[in-house]
Amino acid sequence: MMAKRKRRNLRPARTERQYPPVEAGLLSPTRRVPATIARPPYAQSGQPPPSTSALVRTPTELAAMRRTGAAAAGILMQAGTLAKPGVTTDAIDRLVHELAIEAGSYPSPLNYRGFPKSVCTSVNEVICHGIPDSRPLRDGDIINIDVTIYREGVHGDTSATFLVGDVDPESVELVKVTLESLDLAIAALRPPAMVRDIGRAIEAHAQKYRLGVVREFIGHGVGTEFHSNLQIPHCYDRRLSIPIEQGTTFTVEPMLTLGSPQPAVWDDDWTAVTIDGSRSAQFEHTLVLGENGAEPLTVTETGECAHEMVRATIKDLGYTIQDLGYTIKDLGFSTD
Repeated sequence: MMAKRKRRNLRPARTERQYPPVEAGLLSPTRRVPATIARPPYAQSGQPPPSTSALVRTPTELAAMRRTGAAAAGILMQAGTLAKPGVTTDAIDRLVHELAIEAGSYPSPLNYRGFPKSVCTSVNEVICHGIPDSRPLRDGDIINIDVTIYREGVHGDTSATFLVGDVDPESVELVKVTLESLDLAIAALRPPAMVRDIGRAIEAHAQKYRLGVVREFIGHGVGTEFHSNLQIPHCYDRRLSIPIEQGTTFTVEPMLTLGSPQPAVWDDDWTAVTIDGSRSAQFEHTLVLGENGAEPLTVTETGECAHEMVRATIKDLGYTIQDLGYTIKDLGFSTD
């Protein structure tokens, strides 16, 4: 976590439709993992050991991360199809749990520091770490589904925010801009890359739209450990001139808000919500830095991911490339 810093609210109060605050539902019993599935070190005790992992992956580890990341991406895509009115977040957890087992993997969140479920489901004003329960999704909700699985000794971590039914334009813009901020952060990671390049790209884009950037929850190194010592803030700090070596694997997972980015945590010690009840969105990839830039590892073997599902949904709502606020050239891609 980052130390808290006081920030003024850069966005006026909502003028669009108002939604009731998210309330906790009932929890189903903890789901079991077959004994044949390999477990991370914390699965039994709930406490991960101190981080000792190297940040740079070996060729064997990186190959395993590609396979694990591809499996995580496929699970997230299937979970996203349940983002519909009337579906409970517990049903999403059940699907993710079952798909993880089918893929021969352990759902990484399960019992990580005591987390009771196999996936995080963060609805509306929930910034992150929402616990799946009996609450049904409602028309107009937005939901972040955060999938991580452990297989072949490594973790693959990815998330996307999905639109549930008829979502108001302000929330659609929030989701769109959050996805764009991740795109821009990835494009900014060209060797020699530094940690501060990530926050600079995200914060600059968020400020264009007067959105808040959550500081207290950050990206992290990932690989043989769920969370390694590498920390990835999503806000710009020129002092973060820490170089990122080629072969390093890590997550970038910006969390943007319509109002104040300051969080409050429920009594369950997990569910983080915006202090003013404004909505929050998040997108995440596991990345590896290569000689040509950062490469997402949480995509399927054919290059698909849930992010593109959301992008297509937004496009279907009538948003065009002119709405994005930047050009293809800004992303560092060729237009040839």
